[in-house]
Amino acid sequence: MVDKRQKLKPKRKQGREEQAQAAPAADAAGKSQLEGRSFLYVGGRDCQVAHLRQIATSHGAELIHHDGGLREAVSRIDHILPSVDCVFCPIDCISHDACLRVKTGCKKWGKAFVPLRNGSKSSLERALLDLNERRSSGN
Repeated sequence: MVDKRQKLKPKRKQGREEQAQAAPAADAAGKSQLEGRSFLYVGGRDCQVAHLRQIATSHGAELIHHDGGLREAVSRIDHILPSVDCVFCPIDCISHDACLRVKTGCKKWGKAFVPLRNGSKSSLERALLDLNERRSSGN
């Protein structure tokens, strides 16, 4: 049993190295597809906003943050929505009122609404990569 595990380890490592080499190519593709886009991120944790903006910037996009009504008026969302391409909402860190307002506004303005499983950085990164894939495939 140990011998089989030993044999599998180099393959896993090799797979990670191939993924790491493919990542810069994916990043380049991501920048070209999301370049100049602006996204609204409603809710989440204030301590992560700078990191989330950095992730969006690495894809060539701008991230606008609204706290979902903690300190900012929820009505401000209505003023921001027309100027963005897509809205992200982490469903674990947003008020029901803010989420409902975002969904309604997205329908009204014809904007994409992307609910995120949680407010983590990796959740936003996955959503941006998925959005990039859909844009590059034309869906």
